[in-house]
Amino acid sequence: MDPVRALKQVAFQLERAGEPTYRVQAFRNAASVLADLDPADVEKRAKLGTLTDLKGVGKSTAGVVVDALANREPSYLAKLRHVDITGGEEMRAALKGDCHVHSDWSDGGSPIRDMAEAARDLGHEFMVLTDHSPRLTVANGLSRDRLEKQLEVVAGLNAELAPFLVLTGIEVDILDDGSLDQDEDLLARLDVVVASVHSKLKMPRAEMTRRMVNAVKNPHVDILGHCTGRLVVGKGRPESQFDAEKVFEACAEHGTAVEINSRPERLDPPRRLLSLAVDAGCAFSIDSDAHAPGQLDWLNYGCARAQECGVAPEQVINTRSAARLLSG
Repeated sequence: MDPVRALKQVAFQLERAGEPTYRVQAFRNAASVLADLDPADVEKRAKLGTLTDLKGVGKSTAGVVVDALANREPSYLAKLRHVDITGGEEMRAALKGDCHVHSDWSDGGSPIRDMAEAARDLGHEFMVLTDHSPRLTVANGLSRDRLEKQLEVVAGLNAELAPFLVLTGIEVDILDDGSLDQDEDLLARLDVVVASVHSKLKMPRAEMTRRMVNAVKNPHVDILGHCTGRLVVGKGRPESQFDAEKVFEACAEHGTAVEINSRPERLDPPRRLLSLAVDAGCAFSIDSDAHAPGQLDWLNYGCARAQECGVAPEQVINTRSAARLLSG
């Protein structure tokens, strides 16, 4: 077993299990350190017990390297494999990609390539890169210039990773009046636009309804992201208040998919609203909203809720091939 790959696998499983970022980063940092060394040097250090002399390699990460070089599954990795994310298997098998993924260009923790390779290794045919828009400064949102540079990076990466595809996209902020936090001409160049509310989540019901309806009517918007903005873990955060019937009717009328967000702290929309969206005839997108490679494997959470609420695979836009998704 390649020790660098083994370290990355541990990091992936830690992310998948929702472990703290500092713990994940220890393994990713160690993988980066070893990737820059001659494999013979790594093996020599493992035999001499001097791996921990390297900055960024500690006792646990060195143990993974020693196990990998001995061609046995690292014990640290074996401990993590018991974390099961089950449910919604039929829907999960139908998904061909993930339409909401972040990288370290905004508030994700890993490079685009790492996210893409992890998505590919999970069996996806494509992923949509949806880093944040400029107003969300806390998430290092992308200015017009940075987004244009990202498009060039994605084009180069697609040439290397084919037939896997990284589709261009954005998670664009819905502003107070329902307009979008990026230039219209640039939004028109992107493959997929996810529009989400990230500010003034306690806006009065009528105002929030107008705000969201205006956004989903925009011809550039493909997906309404995590519509209630709720958080269901820790201190939590209550749902934004809006007329769900009006918002979902607008989504159905204008062909905007309602996101079924799979992040375990979001699980948005709640089941009662998801059922309402089904009744309204909406399309859906089941997304991980991943900010790290291991989080890409959270899709079962959303798939399970979709099946419970009667969402059929043909109603889910990311059960389509990339070509069919882009053709509408």
